[in-house]
Amino acid sequence: MYSGDNQVNRFGATILDPLGLRLSPEEKTFFREADPFGFILFARNIDSADQIRALCNDLRDAVGRAAPITIDQEGGRVQRLRPPLATDWLAPLDHAGAAGSAAQDAMYLRYRIIAHELCTVGVDSNCAPLVDVATSDTHPFLQNRCYGFDAETVANLGRAVADGLLDGGVLPVLKHIPGHGRAVVDSHLDLPSVSADRATLDRTDFAPFRALNDLPLGMTAHLVYDQIDPRPATLSPVMMRLIRDEIGFDGLIMTDDISMQALKGDLSDLSRAAIAAGCDVILHCNGTLDEKRTVVEAAGRLSDAGQVRAQRAIDARHDPDEVDISALRAKLDALLNGRGHG
Repeated sequence: MYSGDNQVNRFGATILDPLGLRLSPEEKTFFREADPFGFILFARNIDSADQIRALCNDLRDAVGRAAPITIDQEGGRVQRLRPPLATDWLAPLDHAGAAGSAAQDAMYLRYRIIAHELCTVGVDSNCAPLVDVATSDTHPFLQNRCYGFDAETVANLGRAVADGLLDGGVLPVLKHIPGHGRAVVDSHLDLPSVSADRATLDRTDFAPFRALNDLPLGMTAHLVYDQIDPRPATLSPVMMRLIRDEIGFDGLIMTDDISMQALKGDLSDLSRAAIAAGCDVILHCNGTLDEKRTVVEAAGRLSDAGQVRAQRAIDARHDPDEVDISALRAKLDALLNGRGHG
């Protein structure tokens, strides 16, 4: 137990990543002063189980509390932990398709196992569920990361994913709010634009997020909804009000990586604009230490409302329930091979 676990002490309004496998003295000093809400890990931060646990301890020691540490462990193309550290999974869309009518059970089991694998190395958050509704035109960078092609299926499978993570002691991050499925370009490289009308978006893209609006953490979508606002959702007060007031999401909202090429401008201006729009926390990845300093200065500290949301997220974190992981693997294997359901 770290001091401050039971109260929010004006955390920095950022989520940051370490540069390598262990923290340098300079990084330790920087993180102590920046005091980010949490951290995120990437492949360059991963070598062995013992090394990951040591890095997680370093990060939490630097801020003097059990800060959430998240990762992208969707499975398929997007998973930072791979064998022998973790299971090598099918892409989510392929996994759900292979499970057929047992998809909800299979997705729960998949992410309960993923939660176990994350907790084993000290990671206690995962950037999932991804409840963007796929279309036939969804860009390949995203399409098979989705769970389905209709809002109801996606919402149901998203709930199974979130429950599996939470039961395993891992905080889910709902993404990409309010819906990235209509993007036909890769937002890592360019800014997608969606021309669908509001009624269509309410009925499809926004619906799974409304169904999961009770989750503790969410991540924005870097794309423009032409019929609602000309600014990217991450930087749009109009879209952030829609997320809060109409989708009803009151969890802590982090930006998608503020350095992605979908957003044009310098990191300082972008960070300030995202906070002004209504994001609680700036996620900054893959930058230099100087770039991190720029983001930390621009983002400032959590707002009063952000602190409340941060505390709720921390309070949602709990020890994993006791299960037999081998038995869960066997059950999942049976579901995927058509030998069982339930």
